[in-house]
Amino acid sequence: MFFERFYDTDLAQASYMIGCQKTGECLVIDPTRHIQPYLDRAAKENLRITHVTETHIHADFLSGSRELAHATGATLYLSDEGSPDWKYGFDATKLHHGDTFKVGNVQVEVRHTPGHTPESVSFLVTDTPRGDTPGLYFTGDFVFVGDIGRPDLLDEAAGGVDTRFDGARQMFASLRDQFLTVPDHVQVWPGHGSGSACGKALGAVPSTTVGYERALAWWSKYVQTGDEHGFTNELLSGQPDAPLYYGRMKQQNKAGPALLGQVPALIRLDTQEVQRKLEGGAVLIDTRKKELHQATAPVGSVNIPAGNTFETWSGWLLRPEDAEYILLADSEEQAETLRRRMWMVGLDHVTGFITSAEGLPSLPARPFPASELPQHEGALILDVRNKTEHAEGAIPGAVQLHAGRLPWTLDELPRDREIVVHCQGGARSAAAASFLRTKGFHVTELAGGYEAWAKAQSGIPTT
Repeated sequence: MFFERFYDTDLAQASYMIGCQKTGECLVIDPTRHIQPYLDRAAKENLRITHVTETHIHADFLSGSRELAHATGATLYLSDEGSPDWKYGFDATKLHHGDTFKVGNVQVEVRHTPGHTPESVSFLVTDTPRGDTPGLYFTGDFVFVGDIGRPDLLDEAAGGVDTRFDGARQMFASLRDQFLTVPDHVQVWPGHGSGSACGKALGAVPSTTVGYERALAWWSKYVQTGDEHGFTNELLSGQPDAPLYYGRMKQQNKAGPALLGQVPALIRLDTQEVQRKLEGGAVLIDTRKKELHQATAPVGSVNIPAGNTFETWSGWLLRPEDAEYILLADSEEQAETLRRRMWMVGLDHVTGFITSAEGLPSLPARPFPASELPQHEGALILDVRNKTEHAEGAIPGAVQLHAGRLPWTLDELPRDREIVVHCQGGARSAAAASFLRTKGFHVTELAGGYEAWAKAQSGIPTT
C-alpha cells in the first residue's frame, strides 16, 4: 500500500493519497484546489487517481475534490449523511455509514462521525493483503492530535442558531460509539494540525493512535465516564473566533466549487494600467513585508505579506465579490505562486501583477510608539486579535473585533474619528489597517501591538 501526506502550512491542512501499487489505483482524501502536487506524485509512483473523496463540507478552505475528479476522471465520493440543510448540491457517488469501497486491494470503510459538522465521515482503511485488521483512520476534522473538531462553526460563520449544542451531543456520541470502538493500534491521520481554527488545542505532530488519544486526550475521561455535560462545557469554552469567510467557504463547498480548468498565465501590468484598474475598483495586494508597505504604502492597497499566513489573511480580508485583484510581488514566479494560494480560499479573480510600486501614488503608514497612545485621545482603539487573546489582557477601553470579521462588520466602525488598530505584535494589525484604509477609514497603528503597550506600562524599554 502506498501512502503520502500533503500539508499546507498556512491553512494547517492535511490531505492524503492512498494507493495500491499492484493495480495502479489511488485515492485522494481532502484535496485542495491546487491539484498539481497530487497529479505529480501519482505520476511519479505510476499510479492513476481513480477515487477522490473528502471527510466533510469544509469551512476553512475551498475544496479541490471536484477539481481533481474532473481533471482525472476519478469517481468522486461524498457523504450523504447529516441534515437536509447540509447535503452536497452536486453529483457524486454518495456515501453512508457502513459503506465500503476498494481502491485496488485497499479497503475503505465509511463511518458517519458527526459533531464538527452533521455530514462528517471518517475513513477506516485496511491493507487487505496484510489481513483484515484496519491500520489507518482518516478522521478529517473529527479527531485531531490532542483535540477534536469544534462544533460551533455553523453558528459562528454560517448563520446557524445554537447548532453547537447539537454538535457537541453528536461529537460525544461519535467518540463513544465510533472512535473508541476502533483498536488501539490504529493510526489516526487528521485533517488539520496546530494553527488551525477548527479546534482550540491541536497538536503539532502529524498523527496519533486511537490508543494514545484514549489514554491522554482531554475529552477521553468525559466520554469513558459518560459525563456528557462536562464534556460539552469543556468543548465549547475558549474556542477561538471563526473568521467569517468560513461561511462563504461552507456555502461554496456545499454547492460545488467553481472549476478552474486550464488557467492562463498572469499578465504583467505597467503602472498606468494598474492605476486605471484601481480607479475602476480593483484592489492592489501588496505582498511585501509590512515595514516596506508602511514606508511607502500604495494608495488603495491591502498589505498581505507573502509569508506563512498569506492564504489565511487573504480569506480574512478579501471578498471575491468585491473586486478584481492585482498582485505586487517580487517576481512573476512569486505572483503565480501567490495566485494559486489565493485559490485555496476561493479568490479566483487575480488579473495581473506588478513587481514595483514606483510611479503609483503612495502615502506613508508608519505606526506610532506605545508611549504616544495618550495623544490619541478620542480614538477608537480596535483590537483585531482573537477574543481569547483579548480576554488574557487588553488595553483599557479597547474594542475587540477579530481581523477575520472586518469585511463583514464595517458598518460597526466609526467614520468620524480616528481608529487605532493593534494586535499582539503588529503583524495582523498592519494588514487589517491597510484594509480599513482602502474602505475610507482614518486609521493609525500601534507599533509593536499589545506586547509593546504592556511593556511600556511595566517600564520596559521598547524599540
